[in-house]
Amino acid sequence: MAKYNRNTGKSWSSSETRRLAQLAAENTPTRVIGLKLGRTPAAVYQQASEHGVSLRPPNQSPYGRRK
Repeated sequence: MAKYNRNTGKSWSSSETRRLAQLAAENTPTRVIGLKLGRTPAAVYQQASEHGVSLRPPNQSPYGRRK
């Protein structure tokens, strides 16, 4: 199990939020984003939600349809 205690309880800086948005745009998995930023996946989900960053992979077709 990974340890996330580096940034536990610390507020997010603007550079961390920008990095989160950048990693999400690159289709990086949420757990990997958390490891890179020293945050838990739950903290990554919450921060993304607060700042309108989509963590949904852009390369998946909706409703399981493939063309």
